[in-house]
Amino acid sequence: MKNVINVIIMAAEVAIGFIIWWFVMGNPANFKDGVMRHEPLPGNVLGTIHTGGPLVALLLAFIMIAITFVIERTLSLNKAQGKEPMPIFIKKIQTLLEDNDIAGALAACDAQRGSLANILRAGLEKYLAVKDSDRLDPEKKMLEVKRAIDEQTNLETPLLEKNLVILSTIASIATMVGLLGTTLGMIRAFAALGAGGTVSAQALSIGISEALYNTAGGLIGAVICIVFFNMFTTRVDNFTYLIDEAILSVTEILTVKVKQ
Repeated sequence: MKNVINVIIMAAEVAIGFIIWWFVMGNPANFKDGVMRHEPLPGNVLGTIHTGGPLVALLLAFIMIAITFVIERTLSLNKAQGKEPMPIFIKKIQTLLEDNDIAGALAACDAQRGSLANILRAGLEKYLAVKDSDRLDPEKKMLEVKRAIDEQTNLETPLLEKNLVILSTIASIATMVGLLGTTLGMIRAFAALGAGGTVSAQALSIGISEALYNTAGGLIGAVICIVFFNMFTTRVDNFTYLIDEAILSVTEILTVKVKQ
């Protein structure tokens, strides 16, 4: 379902990109020749960018898609972190467990929210369910706790990495589309130079504009995606490290208590 929503969002932004390119940048008021849209007014930036061709619309869509998922990842990772910084939360849980305050630790998880809190809460709830069982020895009790933690970890970890592949894909595609636009623009420019008779300055400028604006659009989209992809990947790696550290610490404390 979420993948369908992503497809709908990206399709809508592609449509918006073409609308902006045709109706805003391609407004006849931006051109000397009106609806022909071949000769932008002097100093008219929107009209000049429009001459970059339809690939400009696609690059606009890529930039909007990149910004959309940068915002989505920022909000999601902030939510996954929880209300308090993770090191402070981990220390709080360790202190509560060492004081044998399981209920307090569960309450702290409920207050913290986020991926780590969900993982630790699953383990603590399983610990409460098995700690007084006469059918299980301490080792099997801890196996049940670890299984609950592993199951919740497998649910939470993919959420941290979700949609990062979209940013990495856009980074590659935007560069290629920009290069394609550059190639097409240079073909048009050299075609104008190679045409018989007087060289058309207008045709030459349109070809050069198509080349340069597509290059710029592709680079802007790629830079946004690469910078934020690396930033988010680093955050996810840090999250994963802290989650592993917290799980190890909590299981060690519970292992000692279940044997008492």
